[in-house]
Amino acid sequence: MNNQIYAYQSIARATHEHGVDLMFGLMGDANLFMVDSFVRDFGGRFIPAAHEASSVLMALAHAHVSGKVSVATVTHGPALTNCTTALTEAARGNLPLVILAGDTPVDNPRHLQSIDQRELVKVTGAGFEQLRSAKTISEDVARAFYRAQVERRPIVLNMPADFMWQEVTHQTQVFDLHASPRGVAPGDNLDNAIGMIASARRPLILAGAGAVAAREQIIQLADRLEAPLATTLKAKGLFNSHPYNIDIFGTLSTPAAYDLIAQSDCIVCFGTALHDFTTDRGKLMKNKRVVQIDVEPVAIGGGLHPDAALVADAGLTAETILYWLEEAEVAPSGFTKELDIATLTKHPKPTETETEGFIGFVTALDRLEAALPQDRVLVTDGGRFMTEVWCRMSAPDPQSFVATVNFGSIGLGLQEAIGAGLAAQDRPVVMFTGDGGFMMGGINEFNTAVRLGLDLIVIVANDSAYGAEHIQFIDRKMDPSLTEFHWPSFAKTAKALGGEGVEVRSKSELEIAISALENRKGPLLIELRLDPHDVPRMRI
Repeated sequence: MNNQIYAYQSIARATHEHGVDLMFGLMGDANLFMVDSFVRDFGGRFIPAAHEASSVLMALAHAHVSGKVSVATVTHGPALTNCTTALTEAARGNLPLVILAGDTPVDNPRHLQSIDQRELVKVTGAGFEQLRSAKTISEDVARAFYRAQVERRPIVLNMPADFMWQEVTHQTQVFDLHASPRGVAPGDNLDNAIGMIASARRPLILAGAGAVAAREQIIQLADRLEAPLATTLKAKGLFNSHPYNIDIFGTLSTPAAYDLIAQSDCIVCFGTALHDFTTDRGKLMKNKRVVQIDVEPVAIGGGLHPDAALVADAGLTAETILYWLEEAEVAPSGFTKELDIATLTKHPKPTETETEGFIGFVTALDRLEAALPQDRVLVTDGGRFMTEVWCRMSAPDPQSFVATVNFGSIGLGLQEAIGAGLAAQDRPVVMFTGDGGFMMGGINEFNTAVRLGLDLIVIVANDSAYGAEHIQFIDRKMDPSLTEFHWPSFAKTAKALGGEGVEVRSKSELEIAISALENRKGPLLIELRLDPHDVPRMRI
């Protein structure tokens, strides 16, 4: 292609030059020609969403599963305002995205859809990068991609519509990344941390999403200390195969694991900001030493103030601590010799009432855990059903687990399941959602999954209510009817949207759904009909 091209072609070309071959979005006045050029001139693939927010959520999950910068595009005004919840979820998820957002023409300040897009983006926690002129496109696009990777958040590149048909001379520009892991400098902080770890008699190692790449180094340290391993929710599956893995740490622990954590005397925390749910609002960290290691200084002391802290790379720190333990010939703690892992990892099954017309939720989850494909990508939406899913459904590794937990919103899961499916096209995606969440955000994108031919299994936990609110009315002996809904049949809706659907009200119908899993040819929805008065409480 000639270097003398239109601005919209230059944006598409610069995006392609950053290794992007897949773009999510919804076209409008300010981005349609750029999308067309991305597809026709540069061989890219465009995934059209039904709603602008969906494109951001698809890109978010795609970045999580693929490990790459992902791209979405929307037009101006209401298109961008529609993305505020999705952008907030993405910004708090610390994943690199570039959002190519159109803006109204600079020379028309009274345009019907004109708003201050910079201020809107700032509220969500995402970054903002202005396309300054048609002449600076290559540099501005490169800057957006650089910032997305270094700042680990979505960067919105603001593209005025009146630039698009200006002629420019395209110059390829990709910025090198200068970020590198921080080593562990010797000093009092390191000495204090090692002293606390070496003197512990019941040490436990906790790893979060920021330590996923350091799995092997952390395991070596745990084995040397004879310390059990645990993860935060976002790092679920990190230590799956380890004999002393007690799974999720915090309010989602089994009762036996919770007691074990309470008995430990030193928690070594890698790559976790120690969220309130992880620490049970600090209860699990009382009367013990806490050592916190994170490459980001702002993560230290966010949830509680540690006894020792190291701003450093998780893997390098684990190796350094291991080295000095060996040099000092520190004896192993012997803590793991006391452990019965089978008991520590078994969640008790609540008593479920067998009500006519309803399936027990935990009964269904236990059966589905055994029947669903084991090489799955697991995606969960928000809702009161989710904590049981997190505890009872496994994921192969943290990169194969996508939880929409960053902003506490429901209705984001199916969109993220589509992005995850496009990042892992050789694997099935299993997505759990509630009835409210599916009506809010899933129903408008289920057909997108059908059109894309994704291997997607959607399980809807349908208690015909907004469950978190329902239970509050029940607890106060108030009428919960305002929280209850008579939804359409989700199984039939899935069929109407081009997929497959099975309704489950009994154990025998659950087996029919299991058979449908084995014979699925495209997106399949399994609707679990639940008694709203007999759904397990959230464990947070």
